[in-house]
Amino acid sequence: MDPVIIVGAGPVGLTLALALARQQVPSIVLDEGVGKEEPRPARTVVLREDTTALLERLTGVALAEQGVRWAGWRSVRRKQVMSEITFAETGTAPLHIAQHVLTDLLRGAIAMEPLVETAVESRLDAIEQERSGITARTRGPKGTWWRGSYLVGCDGARSTVRKLQDIRFPGRTAVERYAVAALRTELPWEGHALLHRTPPWRSSGPSAGEVTARPLPDGVWRLDWLLPPGKELVTPEILLARIHETLTGWTDNATPVYELLDTGVHTVHHRLARRWRAGRVFLAGDAAHLLGALGTQGLDEGLRDADNLAWKLATAWHHGPHEALLDSYQTERRALVSARLRAADQALPVLRGGGGLRHIVPGAARNQDTLLTDGHLGRGPLGAPGTYADSPLAPPRLEGEIPVGTPPGAPVTDVRVTAEDGSFVRLRDRLGRGALLVVLIAPGTGVWDRKHWMSAGVMPRLAAAVAALPNPAELLVAESYPGAPAHSVLLVRPDGHLVTALSGVRPADLYAAAEATVGGAAQAGEAEQEEREGDGQEEKKAAAEAGSGTR
Repeated sequence: MDPVIIVGAGPVGLTLALALARQQVPSIVLDEGVGKEEPRPARTVVLREDTTALLERLTGVALAEQGVRWAGWRSVRRKQVMSEITFAETGTAPLHIAQHVLTDLLRGAIAMEPLVETAVESRLDAIEQERSGITARTRGPKGTWWRGSYLVGCDGARSTVRKLQDIRFPGRTAVERYAVAALRTELPWEGHALLHRTPPWRSSGPSAGEVTARPLPDGVWRLDWLLPPGKELVTPEILLARIHETLTGWTDNATPVYELLDTGVHTVHHRLARRWRAGRVFLAGDAAHLLGALGTQGLDEGLRDADNLAWKLATAWHHGPHEALLDSYQTERRALVSARLRAADQALPVLRGGGGLRHIVPGAARNQDTLLTDGHLGRGPLGAPGTYADSPLAPPRLEGEIPVGTPPGAPVTDVRVTAEDGSFVRLRDRLGRGALLVVLIAPGTGVWDRKHWMSAGVMPRLAAAVAALPNPAELLVAESYPGAPAHSVLLVRPDGHLVTALSGVRPADLYAAAEATVGGAAQAGEAEQEEREGDGQEEKKAAAEAGSGTR
């Protein structure tokens, strides 16, 4: 088959290319630029635990060495500390990194990947779809026609792909505006991020606003000042005055020495594309959605788009068209981002509507702080990784289904597992390979003789059931999993979301769940479809024979 065409060489497009390559799918990345990111210290991203793990898995780089994991979080209103959080050394702290650093890391990994071709100075000009594939035309010094199996627009808010497909992009403009500065200085809370609302050195009223300080490597901080509604022009003099008064206020009237590295104005828009799929064309990242008010992170959602779409494209690329599976990308991701936007839009009047609410609702200021903290830290409806509870890929109610600590559709907990070669690995390290994961919960397996563990206990029966599944799957064993009883079996999607948990080895249930997870059988020509249906009956029969005992 032809490669997947990816339009846009930002973090989302590069992540998608790497994710496809890990699943043995070639791609072509069309880059409008010259293949190099301009350093902008004031343009940074905050990554949550799940998206950090995704990028580290794809690049092989420990991102904490390139950015800063927050040691803690502090929220202050005027002079009162509203909340203070210290992050334990568990990897759950948000990671703050300059976007050009992240992009360069992804480009470095792409350069080592033979399945990814990058075409620089290639601006998309036209798209032509047909039954067997898709063709894209680019203009520029290297303008040409490109042939692909699918095309994904990761080309940002002004997406050419979206416009060529005539997809509407409704929403709200300038929901919030921030003046931004990156500077090197010393602040009293090393390694801690700070949200300061209504600082005492600012006058009261709508212009009092808030300021956020987030650490970067080498003593650099990014400061964001919320601007009042309207189109206030942020001149260099105004920005320098903000820097001076803020640093003076934080350091008890002794302005520390600082080096100003970069400035800018960041405007937050809230928009959601009507469609994320048009035949063989898909949208991801800012081309599909814009969000970012109240501390939420749009790039996080774009990376989750790439993770969700990659394994579905890989399945269709390797095993034939799976229309229901490909359709589920829009259904799952658009619904989740839409809910995130609704939550932010509902919270905005409460958080930005002035101070009157505090006199009406007791504790309202603290409730507001909780909402903002959730957005900044990636928690709650504003920021937590989403759950595909109503996914069209969810299996029907299964006889052997049981509840565990992770609800169906939610991201699984990262636990230590034993792989088929007997090695100990993290569950998260086995994601993104295109295979479903089947995890047996078996206490005490840590002391097994790993040379012979595949022949122990229920393993032979479970291994036979896994081998009979309609899609590739990897068998793993964990000593424990939150809320899971001994001998339960978890089925996990390639993007790390739980499909179901079963009470014991139940081959028929496992097969049904796996088949639902990939959207049913692949579509094919009539003769090929009949042959596959016959093979499917044989596989189901083999699965049933493999599990003559269900527990």
